Amino acid sequence: MASKHQVFCLLGIFVVLASGAASASTLNAEDSRSKQSEKIDLSIMDSKDENGQIEFIIFLTNQADLSEAVHLPTKADKGAFVYNRLTQAAWQNQTPLLEYLRSQDANYRSFWVANMIWVSGNIHLLVDLASRQDVSHLYANPRIELKVPNPGKVPSADQLIETVEWNISQIRAPEVWALGYTGQDAVIGGQDTGYDWTHPALKEQYRGWDGQTATHDYNWHDAIHSGGGVCGPDSAEPCDDLGHGTHTMGIMVGDDGGNRNFSVAPGAQWIGCRNMDRGVGTPTTYSDCYQWFIAPTDIDGNNPDPSKAPHIINNSWSCPPSEGCTNINVLRTVVENVRAAGILTVHAAGNDVYNNPRCGTINTPAAIYDASFTVGATTSTEVIAGFSSRGPATVDGVPIIKPDVVAPGQNVYSSLPGGNYGTKSGTSMAAPHVAGLAALAISADPPLADHIDRLELIITRMSIPKTSGETCGGISGTQVPNNTYGYGRIDVLGSVILAINPKIFLPLFAPAWSPTSDQENG
Repeated sequence: MASKHQVFCLLGIFVVLASGAASASTLNAEDSRSKQSEKIDLSIMDSKDENGQIEFIIFLTNQADLSEAVHLPTKADKGAFVYNRLTQAAWQNQTPLLEYLRSQDANYRSFWVANMIWVSGNIHLLVDLASRQDVSHLYANPRIELKVPNPGKVPSADQLIETVEWNISQIRAPEVWALGYTGQDAVIGGQDTGYDWTHPALKEQYRGWDGQTATHDYNWHDAIHSGGGVCGPDSAEPCDDLGHGTHTMGIMVGDDGGNRNFSVAPGAQWIGCRNMDRGVGTPTTYSDCYQWFIAPTDIDGNNPDPSKAPHIINNSWSCPPSEGCTNINVLRTVVENVRAAGILTVHAAGNDVYNNPRCGTINTPAAIYDASFTVGATTSTEVIAGFSSRGPATVDGVPIIKPDVVAPGQNVYSSLPGGNYGTKSGTSMAAPHVAGLAALAISADPPLADHIDRLELIITRMSIPKTSGETCGGISGTQVPNNTYGYGRIDVLGSVILAINPKIFLPLFAPAWSPTSDQENG
């Protein structure tokens, strides 16, 4: 088996051969080897199997310019523009590479959500690719195991008879329902371990169910193409092989018609993508789901349609560098492209599973990105959960305050596969509260779907400010925002009131805020 050192020895040999060793100077050859070695992640070799095959991601030099999308007036316009620009860039730039990969009998999967290609090949192929000018970098594609904190104290039987769950009452969702907004006309996408779509709390809200017939085209995608546990690979209908996804979706939209209310936006619809194989995902499975959300397809993966994209995507997963997820630029590009398409990406901050909160533990893609709306977790007593990771997040050496906000995440009751129910803890449970809040705000003010910057502004500025004694990244926990709570614990009622009546609060936001033309006129 070749070591990482051997990879770079091979790289030196192949670069010399490719550049014509007889005529090239030693200095130029060394310079060329150095530049090409910088293109290859050391952790790529961790994926080498018994047959000598290595799994990696080719990130192309030319990436699509989506800067015009921000100036387009509607989400539909943004989505169509981004889809067309991304697919055009992939077609124009990937053709020579794909022809080369076919000539080498390599296994590959082309992506357009970012201009990149997943490849399984040998060391020789890896080295050859590093020498190409159209290749920016060769990234690892590690398998990342979902990590969740201990569930903590389970509520007693007496505590399980509430009409409205504590977390839903705490964020004041029922008061918004009383105004007539339950999430109707909003669509939430979830990428997770999958979903039990026939669960009594999820079936009626599934966009693929009309009350009599199920249509999974454009409503479900499986990014797991091998393995898959009880679901198998490429499941033709929503399936959950671990239980995590069913729980997160229940927090967003769950409603079984009973007296127990445990979701934020029971009137919203949901669509889903499985991005983990029994709790293990990779950068390409996450990207596969993100790509599908920009332009959902039929079950066979054909006929993509950006008009069927969700308004919001919940992401209760992480991709830690400690397990080889060093491809910061890949997932950052993907998330930024999804945002350019007019889709809000809500992301769990991550769990410090050792229950030893430390500054800078929000350090995993995609929670670290400015384009991700990052959510930490609080308890029923409204303090930060012990497992909830802290900021700042750092990308390219620049620290940014994270999380953006916090929401309930400890001992949260929701749906589980097989028609069951139970409690789970984690920032995975906190993020769905924010996705549900976004659905309620869009339900109350539909034009918000066209302006996710404004939607985020509403959520952050109307959160209940929270402070702490922690100083992280030089930011005192006594100021707001801070790296423990962000702007604070979300307030669903306050956010929706601001969405409906922005002029009431306008002095608080100027110059960052300006009403839509419809709001200005009435």
